[in-house]
Amino acid sequence: METTEAFRGLESRASGRVYETADPAELPEEAGRVEPTYDYDAVDPEDLFEGTSASTVSGGPAGTPAAGHWRFDALLPFPASAGLSASEGSTPLVPTERLADELGVRAVYVKDEGRNPTGTVLDRGLSVAMTAVAGRAAAGADVEPLACASPGNAGQSMAAYAGRADLRSYAFVPSRCAFSNKAMTNVHGGDMRVVGGRFPDAVAAVDDQLETTYTDLNEFTTPYRHEGVKTVAFELVADLGGAPDVVVVPTGTGEVLAGVYKGFAELARVDVIDAIPRLVAAQASGCAPIAAAVERGLDEPEPWSTPDTICGELEVPDPAGGRAALEAIERSGGTAVTADDGDVLASAVAVAQNEVIEMGVAGGAAPAGAWELAEADYFDGDETVVLLNTDAGLKTPDVLRSHLMGQGI
Repeated sequence: METTEAFRGLESRASGRVYETADPAELPEEAGRVEPTYDYDAVDPEDLFEGTSASTVSGGPAGTPAAGHWRFDALLPFPASAGLSASEGSTPLVPTERLADELGVRAVYVKDEGRNPTGTVLDRGLSVAMTAVAGRAAAGADVEPLACASPGNAGQSMAAYAGRADLRSYAFVPSRCAFSNKAMTNVHGGDMRVVGGRFPDAVAAVDDQLETTYTDLNEFTTPYRHEGVKTVAFELVADLGGAPDVVVVPTGTGEVLAGVYKGFAELARVDVIDAIPRLVAAQASGCAPIAAAVERGLDEPEPWSTPDTICGELEVPDPAGGRAALEAIERSGGTAVTADDGDVLASAVAVAQNEVIEMGVAGGAAPAGAWELAEADYFDGDETVVLLNTDAGLKTPDVLRSHLMGQGI
């Protein structure tokens, strides 16, 4: 696979050994969880933020500048010219003065990831992960079928990018998965298995039902999903002219929080920013293993025994990225916060009614969490706060509408 100049290989989190390959299939079992790593001394911050003059978009006219998150390929494993992309990234950063007044801080922005191709922040990661898979396929590797378990959004996103690469994919989703995800997974040409129960049942079903070797695109099994998500941090710094003070991230698997943290950490390492923002994991109170671990001072979350939240993307009782999320919180000096389902839904509706932005149910955890922080006097009053809207309102319009109907509206 073609890689970028600064890419060094995949680094084992357990041993620190760097394997000089971009192909996870080439790694020995003892490598464990790996992370892409780079020669950070070779990264010019000007190249990173100028859209990299040498980068061009895959499939575009010769010399077409890289768009979206691929413009940051100076710190991505693969060049924009090889990227499997539908112009994900470059999402709006929307100022919300009313929210700033209500929270008692200097400024509040909503980073609207619902504007990505399939309406989710996860498109960033699936774009990078599928670029790796497509590269393996082009080199003659047998990569089909592709598979992942998902509360919904990742399965839909995988199907979309697999369709672009002309590869067969299987999304395993719980029966509680949003209808929009189920419908659009099939519309994109992906196969879908609806599994009775909740997200852990969908995870277990992948090996139970796929009686063949497959390419695993679950979060943290591939090292590239949260690697794509890190570009959220790059865009925030580019748009604000520096790092914000606090970023509130709706958190389920831990993938998005870990990715955003890595992005800021890398920017600090190449001297673009002086300090990493405080990262806040926002979870639904009915399934909050990461928040509970923060409260108890644990290094790794304990599985949530009785998950019960209508926020499907956040109902992840045993998050694969739980340890990574806790590390991100600790190293950034952040925290975790929970909100009841009613407050999450009310927050998503309030943002839609007052700020135009259509938040999905999961995205509503960000403003709900910010209000909880304000009530706990977490803010000093001079902060710039970013709320990450992780998915589009059209992912879960029935849930948001039902919330209003429950209030007699």
